[in-house]
Amino acid sequence: MSLYEILADRIASGEGVVLVTVIRTQGSVPRREGAKMLIFADGSTTGTVGGGEMEGQVIAIGLEAMRAGKPQRLKYEFRDPESGDVGVCGGEMEVFVEPILPESRVIVIGAGHVGQAIAHLTAWTGYRVVVVDDRPDFATEEKVPHAHGYHTCAMAELPKLMDITETDYLVLTTRGVPLDVEGLPSLLATRAAYIGVIGSRRRWETTQEALVASGVDPDSFDRVHSPIGLEIHAETPEEIAVSVVAEIIMQMRGGAGEAMAHTPKTLSQKEK
Repeated sequence: MSLYEILADRIASGEGVVLVTVIRTQGSVPRREGAKMLIFADGSTTGTVGGGEMEGQVIAIGLEAMRAGKPQRLKYEFRDPESGDVGVCGGEMEVFVEPILPESRVIVIGAGHVGQAIAHLTAWTGYRVVVVDDRPDFATEEKVPHAHGYHTCAMAELPKLMDITETDYLVLTTRGVPLDVEGLPSLLATRAAYIGVIGSRRRWETTQEALVASGVDPDSFDRVHSPIGLEIHAETPEEIAVSVVAEIIMQMRGGAGEAMAHTPKTLSQKEK
């Protein structure tokens, strides 16, 4: 199987991969332009960009790039190891480290009015949506026609049906505290990038108390966003969906959630 076939296979299976390519060389170096290597999440590799100390550094940086989701351009010199170079060949090499991550999914757990609105808006913004509900008549294409996948199961069973990764965003629009207390422990054990729980501050406080009483480590609650969404005084399911999806996009893109408007200075203020 070729390197590109392996790359395509890993992406299709929902795995993150880092593609490393030699993009410039000068003088004597172990590999030339176009040499490629794949780095997988467990640190294993396919292909090589030169081996030795340099490749070890590239793998470590590649794994960090995978976690951050940002590419890097690296330059190495092969002249004087005592001064920090990676070899003695006498040349230079640049490599491009490109994380290729699976498409982000928004997993909506609870397909009531708010869950349906969030699924619709999230799909409209271009993200893949999976709808989950323990009620057979809710997680269906008829009920939520814009989703890309459906699961009828208890929340606690979901990680057994789906490999929830660091590119997944979990949105809990459930019917109440008992469901959250039963299902959240299994979700907190996943690698999800985001876990949001709908409800008031009091509801989340009550949920936390019950989870602690059942033996859940309270430090894990730092991963949870609740009440979910940005504060825009939303009331209707559609308005709540705007609030929630805006927060998810903010988390994905690293935004601040602040108003972008500004008041320009008047002429008199500029003169001062």
